[in-house]
Formats: sequence, structure tokens, C-alpha cells
Amino acid sequence: MKIVEIREAVVPIASEIRNAFIDFSKMTASVVAVVTDVVKDGKPVIGYGFNSNGRYAASGLLRERFLPRLKEAAPESLLSEAGDNLDPHKIWRTMMINEKPGGHGERSVAVGTVDMAVWDAVAKIAGVPLYRLLAERHGDGQPDEKVFVYAAGGYYYPGKDDTALQDEMRRYLDMGYSVVKMKIGGESLADDLRRIEAVIAVTGSGKKLAVDANGRFDQETAVAYAKALAPYDLFWYEEAGDPLDYALQAELAHHYDGPMATGENLFSHQDARNLVRYGGMRPDRDWLQFDCALSYGLVEYLRTLALLPDYGFSSRNCIPHGGHQMSLNIAAGLHLGGNESYPGVFAPFGGFADGIRVEDGYVSLPQAPGVGFEEKAALIKTMREATGT
Repeated sequence: MKIVEIREAVVPIASEIRNAFIDFSKMTASVVAVVTDVVKDGKPVIGYGFNSNGRYAASGLLRERFLPRLKEAAPESLLSEAGDNLDPHKIWRTMMINEKPGGHGERSVAVGTVDMAVWDAVAKIAGVPLYRLLAERHGDGQPDEKVFVYAAGGYYYPGKDDTALQDEMRRYLDMGYSVVKMKIGGESLADDLRRIEAVIAVTGSGKKLAVDANGRFDQETAVAYAKALAPYDLFWYEEAGDPLDYALQAELAHHYDGPMATGENLFSHQDARNLVRYGGMRPDRDWLQFDCALSYGLVEYLRTLALLPDYGFSSRNCIPHGGHQMSLNIAAGLHLGGNESYPGVFAPFGGFADGIRVEDGYVSLPQAPGVGFEEKAALIKTMREATGT
């Protein structure tokens, strides 16, 4: 068997929403299709992948470096030892030929996009859902049958007042979510506290609300927010400062006893290790949000999971950013703490398989082989049209 071709395309995911740092008016995503010569049900097996929201399409990197390396490689060098499937680890190493260590930047997004498509193809060729393949190859053999998910939203939007924010969060709760998340840091502290109180009036408890500053604050502001947020007893306080400012994150732990979350903008296992070494994160309450689709893919995410126990953390401390089906499969197969969900934005890439309902804050997974993209009609239609597959 072999990879016949790899196609990539750019898909717009623009909207008028904004967080504390960026707006999404020109946001794009890369879509990749890995076409193999394996035929099932009369059709070639194709693996699909895309990058998470918040990082733009990585077309230049894909076209100039990573895809040419795969095309130039001997087909057999990308296969498993048995020769009956692709080997994601060999493919990853091939993509990273002549890449210096460090300076991870946007190349991790390009590699992560291809990696997602490869794992989708591998599970389809094996004829099993990806989460079951992961449980068997890299877990304890038994995947979680359901995964905790929270509804991420609460973005700043033109003309959006507190009533509209409340209505949004009420919709999420009516969908079956038990925890919702909103943005902070895009307005004054006083305005954000007013917005938080408006949402808690809907959720009934701060424990059902997470807040996300998207790395906006300097240390003084981060601490000021921490002190103001403490009485609300929130689900978590997320990414207060720059993702690489481990000293700020560590200092924040001295001022905020409640759960904190960060890591979605760390793109390698080395950066993840620095966070748990130096960032003051506490295994008994804090959350790690590394997103495989932005950080070199699942091959790298496995390295990240492997190092966590050395610092007192487990896979259950991880709730990935991104709200996509790839992380949902990882969460079920490798026993993560949950997964983000975007029920109101970033369609069709956010959300889960059609017909899968959120019940008491949890979702189950489809039985289809691969990541399950084919079980989400709008998403698979978009990816097929974009890549011409």
C-alpha cells in the first residue's frame, strides 16, 4: 500500500466575534486529504485533517516543506513494519527532516494538520474508530464510553449586550452542557464582572462557568482579576497572561486558589514540560489545554502525555482546546479529562457527529472507522469540496 497523493486547501472560518486579543474577521483553516491506494467499500481510503481555530491556514509551510518531503520519500518508508498500514510516527519523522529544534511557531500547525489526516486514514484502514485504536495501541485497552465536554462561547460581538450573552449560555445549558465558558479581558474589569454575574444568574453557580482571558493580561492585571474572580468559585480561570510567561502563571497561583487552565498556545512537548516545571500549575486542581491539531499532532501529544506523570499530572488533567473530533477521540481513547466544544461558532469544524447528543455534560462517540468526520455531514462535505476528493 502507499499514499497516492496529499491535497491541501484553505477554508475561511471568518466571523465577527472577538476575544480579548484578536478578532476572527479574516480567520482561515487548512484542510488536508491523505489519499491512499487502499480500497474499502469500492472507494479509496482518504484521511482528513484540519487545524484548530485561532491559527491561520499553514499553506506556505505545507506546500514548501512538509508535503514535498512526504512525496519524495520512498512509499515503503512510511509504512508500518507489517507493511499493511501507514505509520504515523515514521510519517512524522519524515516531515521533520532538516527541521532544527526549537522555534516551533506555525510549523507545528502544518505538521499537526497532516498528522490528523494520517491517523484518520490509519484507523479507517484498520477498520476501527480512532479512539479504540488508541486505547489498544497506546492506552489500557479500554476507552472511555463517554467524554465530558463544555460549551465554549461568550465572545465579544458587535451589539451583544448582557441579555444576549445570557440567552447564548441558556441555549448551551438547554443543549445538555453542564459547564459553559465566556471571554474576559476585552473590556474593563468592572464590565467583565458585570458580564460574569449575568451569566451566573443563568448557570446558578460559578462552578458551572469558566472564564478565558486569551493571554491578554500583564502580571498586575492578571492578579487584579484573580482577586476579583475568587469569590465566584469558578470552574476555571484560563490563560491570564502570555502563554510563555511561566513566571506570571506561577505567581498567579499565589493569588488564586481556584482552578486555572492554560496550554492551548504551547506547541511542543518541550513547552508543555516547561509549563509543568515552572508555571506553578497544581495537579490537584488545574487543567492543561494542549491541542494536538496545533502542536505537531497526536505523535507529539503522546510525548506530552508521557512526561506528565514525572511532574505529578495525569492524562485526566488534560482538556484540549479546539472543540474538534480528533481531540474527542484522544480524550476517550487515552482517558483525558474532557474536551472543549464550540456549539455556536466555527461551524462546521466545531462540534461532534450528527445525532450525538450532549447529556449531563457528556457525549458518546460514533462507531464509524477513523476520526468520525463522515458522521458529521456538513464537515465532511466542506472537506471533500475543498480538497476535491
